[in-house]
Amino acid sequence: MSKKNFLTVLVFVLLAIIVVGCSEKKSQIKIEKVLLFGDSLMSGYGLPEDDHLSVVLEKSLKSDKYEIQIFNGSISGDTSSDGLDRIEDELSDTSYDLIIIGLGANDMLRRINPDQTKQNLDKIINIILDNNIKVILAGMVASPTNGLSYKKEFDKIYPDLSKKFELELIPFLLKGVALNPNFNQDDGLHPNEKGVLIIAETIKRSITDFTKK
Repeated sequence: MSKKNFLTVLVFVLLAIIVVGCSEKKSQIKIEKVLLFGDSLMSGYGLPEDDHLSVVLEKSLKSDKYEIQIFNGSISGDTSSDGLDRIEDELSDTSYDLIIIGLGANDMLRRINPDQTKQNLDKIINIILDNNIKVILAGMVASPTNGLSYKKEFDKIYPDLSKKFELELIPFLLKGVALNPNFNQDDGLHPNEKGVLIIAETIKRSITDFTKK
């Protein structure tokens, strides 16, 4: 091999090493502290602490060798407006790597204008991203009892925001749980311990997939 050809091959090899190295670095997103920022669907409403979503999710992650702390920043009854009012205080307490936003269910139950809910969530996302914290958006869907027009506008909130900010989206936080009496408390709204297990697995998949990007 001539000296010129050898140098050409060497350059290509070095470039390949650099590209592979950059790809590997990009694919390993370090996540150590995660905040669940939502309402009663995430807070552990009506359940003993051991069955709270934050506790169950952290245990499940650690069982798969993910050393990730899950913090419970969810408050029962919170609307998106309540979340907006307290997000900056929440961020001042701990340095989070990732926040799961799970707000909007109470907005829907109170028939708050979907445009207002969307604006509130938009502002919350902006505040979090401005603090260099990653976001996963946990979506909700409106009940048909709110009317088809309301449902259409509400159900667009989460896909629209996910697209706008290029966020990981959980299309429906309560998938496999909602309306199933086996997975809900007697009120038919809040997950029981079995329902929490399903929700934890849904969020766990999003977190683990997120770390591999």
